[in-house]
Amino acid sequence: QVQLVESGGGLVQAGGSLRLSCVASGRTFIRYGMAWFRQAPGKEREFVAAISWNGGSTAFGDSVKGRFTISRVNAKNTMALQMNSLKPEDTAVYYCAATLGGVVVTSQGSYAYWGQGTQVTVSS
Repeated sequence: QVQLVESGGGLVQAGGSLRLSCVASGRTFIRYGMAWFRQAPGKEREFVAAISWNGGSTAFGDSVKGRFTISRVNAKNTMALQMNSLKPEDTAVYYCAATLGGVVVTSQGSYAYWGQGTQVTVSS
């Protein structure tokens, strides 16, 4: 099992940047593919970005391509989401998720482990 804790959310003006972090417990972080999802009020949770166990493969949701990057440091059991050129529509609770197997997966149903979420609010 793995436990996930997100941090780095907050309030930012449109056009600004934020960096979210996710720290995983345990010694088997490299066995997991990791991802970020988000859920805005009244909307379904949606895929944001995913990264393979070694960082060699990544995937992004269409709405964030070219603005967000995802990275991980296995030696520190951490994953990050760098969010640039933020828009009000990026406002949501952002969740870190892990799936055993280490590959890039975009379907939230494939993720067994989730963090508690961190709020990101982008003002216009």
